[in-house]
Amino acid sequence: MALPFDYSNGKYLKKFIDLGPYLRALKCQNDQYFFDSLVVCINTKIEPETREFWGWWLDLEKTDSEFVYRYQLGRYDNQGHWQAEPLDNHEVLSPIEQNIQDFHQRLCTVFDTLELKLLPSPQMTKFRLKLIA
Repeated sequence: MALPFDYSNGKYLKKFIDLGPYLRALKCQNDQYFFDSLVVCINTKIEPETREFWGWWLDLEKTDSEFVYRYQLGRYDNQGHWQAEPLDNHEVLSPIEQNIQDFHQRLCTVFDTLELKLLPSPQMTKFRLKLIA
């Protein structure tokens, strides 16, 4: 029987889909997974197709012995791309922080259930939010 760490990319995708609407399967490649969340709409008075959002995204990568994660905060532009931007407005940052904490706790639960290691990327030392697992 294969250990969870030896799952195929497809089996990991199935497990990560259970986390909710955060997984962007089309942006995932073997051993690299992409999640995001559009939390706060910047301008609701324009056409939905051209709206921009504040939120977060997560790059998750399988290495030889663990999964390494890196969260980033910023703006999802009207071209469908994430732009890393500082978020200093409490009215924007507060709901993003709550959303990311909720997601991160669920992510940790999946990894605990599968008995897999989930570690922050060294670049996470600059991340301004303290994640609660």
